[in-house]
Amino acid sequence: MSDVSLIENFVRKYDALKKEIAKVIIGQDEVIDQILISIFSGGHSLLIGVPGLAKTLMVNTIAQTLGLDFKRIQFTPDLMPSDILGSEILDENRHFKFIKGPIFANIILADEINRTPPKTQAALLEAMQERAVTVAGHQYKLNLPYFVLATQNPIEQEGTYPLPEAQLDRFMFAIRLEYPSFQEEVDVVKTTTTDIQSSVDALFTGQEIIDFQNVIRRIPVADNVVEYAVALVGKTRPNADTAAEIVKEFVDWGAGPRASQNLILAAKTHAATTGKFSPDIENIQAIATGILRHRIIKNYKAEAEGVTDEQIIKSLF
Repeated sequence: MSDVSLIENFVRKYDALKKEIAKVIIGQDEVIDQILISIFSGGHSLLIGVPGLAKTLMVNTIAQTLGLDFKRIQFTPDLMPSDILGSEILDENRHFKFIKGPIFANIILADEINRTPPKTQAALLEAMQERAVTVAGHQYKLNLPYFVLATQNPIEQEGTYPLPEAQLDRFMFAIRLEYPSFQEEVDVVKTTTTDIQSSVDALFTGQEIIDFQNVIRRIPVADNVVEYAVALVGKTRPNADTAAEIVKEFVDWGAGPRASQNLILAAKTHAATTGKFSPDIENIQAIATGILRHRIIKNYKAEAEGVTDEQIIKSLF
């Protein structure tokens, strides 16, 4: 099948996927779009929001519709790295045998990832970057496709450990979940307080997702679009010559090269979802906030004056 036919097929299946997810999840269209763009770009997502906004249900539903093996890890203060990765035990023949942990699945829901100490958070780093884990000196490959979808409570809440910048950078998107609108909340209450349970069908296979990821990577990008993405990321660095004035005033650290890579990959996927065969600057701008939000470290002045990440990023356009 040609790449053009594959992208046309992707558009049809993507639309069907959105409709299937909507059977269970009411509203949150932009959030779902960003999660799916991250998945088809081969990236990971961090969902940030207060408890009760259906973050876990959303990830579970997406895993079902994609037909992927799904494991949920509840992060707690006493969770150990071996609880995630697995461990070696002595079998009845006195040989060491590796028992796989829950990280060995296609989609990992790292629930409330910032409620566990940094030592355990770091257990995900190799899996996210290398698609492999090392236990007792042996490396074990993870099955593809592989995605980590983590949820995080706002760090102002009790009992949270902020994620280190190196780990935040491994997430393609940081997605904020807001409270639903009045009508959406009415619909949520109506549908969740009866004995009727909505179910979804699997519309993809793992191999189909890998095929779509590969064709998205083959989408050509014009030089001016790549240069725009790199220039946009450069503007977030306060010590750079190209830094925007708002960045020099309110930002301590800007985004690194991984942000530029993710901007282009996500823009390709965003373009493909609408049937375009090459992304443009509008596609970059459409996904830039979710990709840059967690890579910009604001200073105390920004916190004191209530300057948000979104305001800084929007001003860079």
